[in-house]
Amino acid sequence: MEGKQQQPLQPLQRDPGPGELKVPGAAGGEPRSDGKDAGADAPGRPLGPTPSQSRFQVDLVAEAPRKANGEVDAAGKGGEEAKGRFRVNFVDPSAGDESPSEPGGGGSSEGANVSFQNGGDTVMSEGSLHSGGHHHYYYDTHTNTYYLRTFGHNTMDAVPRIDHYRHTAADLGEKLIRPSLAELHDELDKEPFEDGYANGEEGTPAGDAAATYIPDSKGIVKFGWIKGVLVRCMLNIWGVMLFIRLSWIVGQAGIGLSVVVIAMATVVTTITGLSTSAIATNGFVRGGGAYYLISRSLGPEFGGAIGLIFAFANAVAVAMYVVGFAETVVELLKENGTLMIDEMNDIRIIGAITVVILLGISVAGMEWEAKAQIVLLVILILAIGDFVIGTFIPLDSKKAKGFFGYKAEIFMENFGPDFRNEETFFSVFAIFFPAATGILAGANISGDLADPQSAIPKGTLLAILITTLVYMGIAVSVGSCVVRDATGNINNTIITELTNCTTAACKLNYDFSSCQKECHYGLMNNFQVMSMVSGFAPLISAGIFSATLSSALASLVSAPKIFQALCKDNIYPGFQMFAKGYGKNNEPLRGYLLTFLIALGFILIAELNVIAPIISNFFLASYALINFSVFHASLAKSPGWRPAFKYYNMWISLVGAILCCIVMFVINWWAALLTYVIVLGLYIYVTYKKPDVNWGSSTQALTYLNALQHSIRLSGVEDHVKNFRPQCLIMTGAPNARPALLHLVHAFTKNVGLMICGHVHMGPRRQAMKELSTDLAKYQRWLIKNKMKAFYAPVHAEDLRDGGQYLMQAAGLGRMRPNTLVVGFKKNWRQSDMRDVETYINLFHDAFDIQYGVVVIRLKEGLDISHLQGQELLSSQEKSPCSKDVIVKVDYSKKSETDTSVAFVPSSSERTPALRKEEDEDGKTPTQPLLKKDSKSPSSPLNLADQRLLDASSQFQKKQGKSNIDVWWLFDDGGLTLLIPYLITTKKKWKECKIRVFIGGKINRIDHDRRAMATLLSKFRIDFSDIMVLGDINTKPKKENIAAFEEMIEPFRLHEDDKEQEVADKMKEDEPWRITDNELELYKTKTYRQIRLNELLKEHSSTANVIVMSLPVARKGAVSSALYMAWLEALSKDLPPILLVRGNHQSVLTFYS
Repeated sequence: MEGKQQQPLQPLQRDPGPGELKVPGAAGGEPRSDGKDAGADAPGRPLGPTPSQSRFQVDLVAEAPRKANGEVDAAGKGGEEAKGRFRVNFVDPSAGDESPSEPGGGGSSEGANVSFQNGGDTVMSEGSLHSGGHHHYYYDTHTNTYYLRTFGHNTMDAVPRIDHYRHTAADLGEKLIRPSLAELHDELDKEPFEDGYANGEEGTPAGDAAATYIPDSKGIVKFGWIKGVLVRCMLNIWGVMLFIRLSWIVGQAGIGLSVVVIAMATVVTTITGLSTSAIATNGFVRGGGAYYLISRSLGPEFGGAIGLIFAFANAVAVAMYVVGFAETVVELLKENGTLMIDEMNDIRIIGAITVVILLGISVAGMEWEAKAQIVLLVILILAIGDFVIGTFIPLDSKKAKGFFGYKAEIFMENFGPDFRNEETFFSVFAIFFPAATGILAGANISGDLADPQSAIPKGTLLAILITTLVYMGIAVSVGSCVVRDATGNINNTIITELTNCTTAACKLNYDFSSCQKECHYGLMNNFQVMSMVSGFAPLISAGIFSATLSSALASLVSAPKIFQALCKDNIYPGFQMFAKGYGKNNEPLRGYLLTFLIALGFILIAELNVIAPIISNFFLASYALINFSVFHASLAKSPGWRPAFKYYNMWISLVGAILCCIVMFVINWWAALLTYVIVLGLYIYVTYKKPDVNWGSSTQALTYLNALQHSIRLSGVEDHVKNFRPQCLIMTGAPNARPALLHLVHAFTKNVGLMICGHVHMGPRRQAMKELSTDLAKYQRWLIKNKMKAFYAPVHAEDLRDGGQYLMQAAGLGRMRPNTLVVGFKKNWRQSDMRDVETYINLFHDAFDIQYGVVVIRLKEGLDISHLQGQELLSSQEKSPCSKDVIVKVDYSKKSETDTSVAFVPSSSERTPALRKEEDEDGKTPTQPLLKKDSKSPSSPLNLADQRLLDASSQFQKKQGKSNIDVWWLFDDGGLTLLIPYLITTKKKWKECKIRVFIGGKINRIDHDRRAMATLLSKFRIDFSDIMVLGDINTKPKKENIAAFEEMIEPFRLHEDDKEQEVADKMKEDEPWRITDNELELYKTKTYRQIRLNELLKEHSSTANVIVMSLPVARKGAVSSALYMAWLEALSKDLPPILLVRGNHQSVLTFYS
């Protein structure tokens, strides 16, 4: 084998050419560029994974200018993605000097080397292909000749195998990690690795590397389908009913209806059995039985509700079965006259002793419990056999008690119903149905089954079949042998022939006519008919003991296992202590103790007639939900719903769920209502608590399907003005950097329209791509935690304008697309690079081009608090040493400090360590977003401006009280300027605010204009407190304000009249944002209007909570960005929070119905 493989690899043992990379096999220490003795000091075992270790050590041998021939360009930049999870050790211990593939003695150093060729595939020498040692490791492509045999050369790509798909710490084996896409696709790093790790990543010592989870399988008891499921289910289904109540049911309902009763119960249990099988075969099943199946299908809300009541029902069922056993023992004691105290107390004493013994068996371990179950099953089967044999041996002594052997007359008489004592078909069904439950006994110990996927369907369905046949057989045989009434008096034989016989007993020469008053024998009157019929009566008593004790034992084991699974998932944090398991089998000893105490409590109450119907309803509720789970999962059409068990149907499962709900009411209507209330209460509690779990439930799948279907249906509907909603694309940058912007927009979009937080990442593409994916999850989670009904949309672009264009064109879906761009005012525009201002103003032009409305929001304190968050974090945490990063630092600080609505995201090397630490912790950010002052931290006090900024950033989260929202509706933009303030006032925090409307007008027509506006507003059905017509808008502003404006724009003017034509033209071309003298003169009136409006705003609206005002529009190409920015500055400075709004000039309001 080795010799054969050697041949094709022979030519590879040469010095790598330019563009190829050598990979030394050394696992530790510094990589050697010459490759000498590479294999000598390498340990001879492959290493396991550690999250931060580098998977490949690469030595640069030669520069690679030759991209054209397909070889790797080694001069790649910043390969973070190739950091990988572990390093590959290519060497066999024997490969030091005697590598079998060495061409001659001098090539020992090359035996351990690998050359990278052809975009990520590796070609290896034979010396590196031995499997080293017996250690478990994750990704063994390079040590396995299988890859070589399959592909002819060894490749980094991994072939499909089950271990890639395991969960971490799986019970069945280790998880292997396939190479990531980045490792196959990214360019190789050029930087030398100072410490043997790519990109300066901190590695973990090799000793920790192999810390994979390998469970110790010795001593763990796992059951097959017969011992684990079939035996348990049969024991649980055959309860006391079989021996004590079945004969009475046949007496009441007759043979025909008794079979119908059994068949109806079987239909419900069979459908549930099929549903259970479907869920149990849709993936690996862990411990927790019904709870596990329901919670992983329908989610934690239903699972948590059912898990708790199902565990409780099983605990109380222990008491029910034990009391049934104790009652039988007390009956025997009474017959022999050996009662200890009195009947009730004897039941308590015997019950308490029994449950202690059962607890001992359970705690001894599953193996003992399984052995006990087998013994009990044998006794049960012997008892049933004893009865069957007894039916064929009619003794004369038993005839007086109503037992005549198989007779057609008795069969005919007992075939029809004979309901007495106000019993009905449904009341008899209600008494029988609990005997059919118990089908989940096998599924409840799913964690202890060797192969739950095949065991649960086989065992459960076969158990239902066998037990149903036995129930029906016994019902028919007891109905064919025993008459309904008998006196038990042997003297009631008929000596003379009677001609007018009507009853079967009469035809068989017995006169039981006296039974019309009171009798103690026969199907109707004697619960112990089966003992009487049987060949050996004590064996029936043993069968009763066996049936009760086995059911009690099964419930005593089920309850703690379910409860443990529930507690492990931490759905009810108060019960966390019960999640702990002990020993090899992870036995829930605390759960056993709790179950024991609950059972003991109910045994001491000893009033089980009230409890029994509630227990039956609890079981039925879980059956209903199992059926509903299958229906729901099928309805959601999730690609992950692929049960191996194919014999189910979603509609039959739905019928099964409805049947379970109906049966609950048939058994006991008040118990059914109580069960519904409890399940609903627990469901609401879990929904409110929102446990942090994600199990890929069918609820998620159906939510997605509904959203998809509704989005598609919506896209087929034309927009209508009545249904217009402001759908906002807010350029927030990181959402937690500008909370005031977010909260103000949320005030008019919450539950009304779409809100998308746009974030443009700039800078090195590779770095930004990495941040994009982490930020997406992190900030979306932040929005949800802060109850923001918004989406987060990050993009990477060269500059802000490109990013804005991408977002405006591509954000949204179908009809749920933004129609309004919201940006923060660029407060520090005069200190910024004017190219940034140009970019910022171009965003507005682009928005108008794409038919968007534009809203500019200005707070006089500013919006961006990101610099404060970093500072706060630095002071409140210990400064962690910054991990080494070989990305070149780029100083973008100028951009990141601006208050534009798009934050530039600094590269990871530039962020403060504390900020990075906060971001990296599982992508979770503090839930209460902004800054929480840490009282213990020695934080430096914020300066006054920063403190004001912090206070302003949270002002829209508070209740706004009675104040005004001033609307300066100067230009008709379609009505957006009016719609936004109206929507704000519909929210709870703003509902006490009144709208005041300001409009422009002529002094001599003020009343007329006011009336016209009042009429318009009343037709729009928008409430307002006042309308003010401003007749003095066109008055010239004050001289000092004009002077202040001219001083502000001075640095941005071109002054072309003072320069030569050529110089001026060149300057204008290089700096298109400069204000020309011509332009200033041309737009003088408009300039004065902005300054005058600011004076009026200060005069009329300085006390308003929010001002909403028409945004002035600048003609594209005619007004320079500096002048337009100066207008906005002059218009909005020194005012309360102001929204400058300009719709897209299509109507958004209508007065038609």
